[in-house]
Amino acid sequence: MALSGTSRVRRQLPTSPWLFAAPGLLVIGAFVLYPFVSTVVNSFTDRRTLIPGRFVGLANFRELLHDDMFWIGLRNSTLYVLGVVPLLIVLPLLLALLVQKNIPGIAFFRSAFYTPVVASIVVVGLIWVWLLDERGLVNSLLETVGVGRVGFLSDQWLLLLSAMAVTVWKGLGYYMIIYLAALGNVPRELHEAAAVDGAGAVRRFLTVTVPAVRSTMVLVGALSSVAAFKVFSEVYLLAGPSGGPAGEDTTLVMLVQRTGTGLSGRVGYASALSVVVFVVTVALMLLVLRADRKDES
Repeated sequence: MALSGTSRVRRQLPTSPWLFAAPGLLVIGAFVLYPFVSTVVNSFTDRRTLIPGRFVGLANFRELLHDDMFWIGLRNSTLYVLGVVPLLIVLPLLLALLVQKNIPGIAFFRSAFYTPVVASIVVVGLIWVWLLDERGLVNSLLETVGVGRVGFLSDQWLLLLSAMAVTVWKGLGYYMIIYLAALGNVPRELHEAAAVDGAGAVRRFLTVTVPAVRSTMVLVGALSSVAAFKVFSEVYLLAGPSGGPAGEDTTLVMLVQRTGTGLSGRVGYASALSVVVFVVTVALMLLVLRADRKDES
């Protein structure tokens, strides 16, 4: 009887892991896989919010090529990546080096630098709007010193730069924590050996710290690239639903939201935009990983 019971348990074991994984798989299927497949299918239809739509093939993608707003959104999203990612790779690393030292009161600064990460993006956006508005604090200070008011939220390029500043400010603490974990694994003996050889602080940073955290820098670059290309909240809160003056600061994700929502939303066209965003973000990650492999070789 004992042997037969053991054999029954052994027969049931192959299915047991799937029973434990079933709740997670159901959640992934319902909220990740199904929406993804549905978006891809809808991208080949002319579906609207209240109309099922019919198959139109590549018509939505051909329309993208002649849509001026698509090219504006692609330009702004690309500029966002180019402006934000290098700063989010370098600045958090320097910040992590500063707060890594065990000195009295350093825990306060670590918490202060991380506070923007846990703050609501809506609250952060409203604070920055209050600071950069035509009658905001920054313009009041500039006017006091005789510089005059600057249209941070009314000029096309200044608005985009202001949104980039918000993204960098909010992301510094998050990537700082990642770098702190990586710096904790750097052997102290390497720094001591470099110091004995006469290397200064800058040289030790370039020859010891950077190579030691290189894989972490690649990770930060990949994460920040995807997040920057899919930016929505910062630009939306600073520029408004219209996307700034004449919509010139609209990003691709803002265009998806504007096109696919509402009672007359073009769900099919918005799905085609979403597929393009997905393809570009995957391409960005592959480029970062490919560059990393080339450097290693």
